[in-house]
Amino acid sequence: MAVTNQIEVTEFVFSGLTDNENLKSFLFILLLHVYVVTVVANVGLVVIVSTTSGLQNPMYYFLSYLSLVDVFYSSTITPKMLVDLKCLKKTICFEGCALQFFFYAALAATESFLLSTMSYDRYVAICHPLHYVSIMTKKKCLHLVLFSFSVGFIQSSIQTSCTFSLQYCGSNLIDHFYCDAPLVLRLSCSDTSTCDMVTVYTVGILAIGPLMTILVSYTLIIFSITNMISTEGRRKAFSTCSSHLMCVFILYGTVLFTYLCPPSSVFTIRDKVVSVFYTAVTPMLNPLIYSLRNQNVRGILIQSVHRFQSSSILYDTSIPVQKSESATTAQVQEGDALTIQRSLNYLLV
Repeated sequence: MAVTNQIEVTEFVFSGLTDNENLKSFLFILLLHVYVVTVVANVGLVVIVSTTSGLQNPMYYFLSYLSLVDVFYSSTITPKMLVDLKCLKKTICFEGCALQFFFYAALAATESFLLSTMSYDRYVAICHPLHYVSIMTKKKCLHLVLFSFSVGFIQSSIQTSCTFSLQYCGSNLIDHFYCDAPLVLRLSCSDTSTCDMVTVYTVGILAIGPLMTILVSYTLIIFSITNMISTEGRRKAFSTCSSHLMCVFILYGTVLFTYLCPPSSVFTIRDKVVSVFYTAVTPMLNPLIYSLRNQNVRGILIQSVHRFQSSSILYDTSIPVQKSESATTAQVQEGDALTIQRSLNYLLV
C-alpha cells in the first residue's frame, strides 16, 4: 500500500500475522482462547487478592497491579489482531495507531517497573525479614506503584509525541500486526534521527534500569539464601521467588531476543511469532504461574472450589432426603467441613 508523496497519510495498513487462509482460522481460535484466559485469569487474581484478608501484604498488592496492567496491555493489541485475522484489509487510522502505541509503550514500561519493584520486595522479605513490615509500609508500596505508572506513561508520552508529530507522506504499510515506533518511523518522510535517538535511549534506559534492579536484588537474595543454615528455610525462600523469576525470564527473554537481534530491513515471521508471545501469551502466563506455584493463592482456589461443590449439593433438590437421615447428613457435612478446613490450614502454612 503506497500513496503519492504529495498526499499525507491518514491511515496505516498492517501486513498482519500471515497470508495463509487456513492458518488464519487456526490462529484466530487459538488467540481468542488465549485472550479470554488472560482476561479471566488476571481479573480473577485481582478479585481474589482484593477480597481475601490473608493476602493483604505487599507481594500480593504488587501482584494485583501487575494483573491489572496485563489485562489492559493484552487488550491494547490482541482484539485488533483478532479482527484483522478476519478482515481482508487490515487498516488503522493515524490517531488510532498513535493511541495504540501510546498505551502499549506505557503499559509495557509499567509492567517492567512493577516486576523490578516486586524483586525489591522479595529482597527485603528474605534479606531483612525482621524489618520487612517497617520498610514495606502501605504508603511506600503506594508510592512505588505510582512511580511505576508515572514513569511508564511519561516516557510513552515522549515517544508518541515525537513519533507521530513527524510527517508521513509515503508508504503506509506497517510490516507488523500492531503499531511499533521503529517500524512506523521507517515510513516517515521527515528526518527521524532525533526520534530514533529518543526511542533507543528511552527503551534502553527503561529496559536496563529495571533489569539491573532485578539482577542486583536476586544476587543479594542468593547470597542470603546460601548462608541460611536451615534446608527448609532455603527451600521456602527459593519457592517464594520462583514464580516471580519465571515471569521475569519470560518477559525479558522474549523482548531481548527481539530487540538485541541484528537489525534487518525485513520483519521476519520469527519476529512476529516472538512479538505474539510477549504481547498476547505472556500476560496470560503471569497469573497462571502465580496461581499454580503460590500456596496461598492455590489454597484460596481450592477453598472456592469446595464452597462451590458444597453449595451445589445443598441446593440440589433432585435428591430426596429422608427425615431420619437428616441428623446423619448434617454430621457428615460438618465432618467434611472440618476436613476441608484442616487441609486449607495446612496449605496456607
